[in-house]
Amino acid sequence: MTSRYGQHMTPTTPSETEALLAQKTSKQLTALLDKESAYQIQLLHNGQPGEVLAVPAPAMRLLAQILSEMAQGNAVALTPIYAELSTQQAADLMNVSRPYLIEMLDKGEIPYRKVGVHRRVLFADVMAYKRTLYNKRLQALNELTSYDQELGLQ
Repeated sequence: MTSRYGQHMTPTTPSETEALLAQKTSKQLTALLDKESAYQIQLLHNGQPGEVLAVPAPAMRLLAQILSEMAQGNAVALTPIYAELSTQQAADLMNVSRPYLIEMLDKGEIPYRKVGVHRRVLFADVMAYKRTLYNKRLQALNELTSYDQELGLQ
């Protein structure tokens, strides 16, 4: 199994039935999670007890988050933090056009490397940029709110 984005980690959109099952399972799983470092899950095959698997706690929390998203009907994809994205994949992740992303890359706002004539962007760098942008927006909103309060507009 490969671990590169886009090769086997395409977004999976749940059907209505899958979303309902995900909702039920997410609630059950979340209620069971506590401060354990690992969990054991027993698989059933045709209703018969099967293999018992040891699963790290962070993976269980991630599974609960995935199920929660699926319960809302959202498409879910798993991308390793070290994955390299094409410019189109990075643009899609940022919800911007590819030409706009390339401008950002050329300005040095997000690091990238070239593979031949193609640019590759690390998933981690795209997410770091998104976090920075979110924090700047939040700071500006807080400043506007503070200014409104000073003027007595709230």
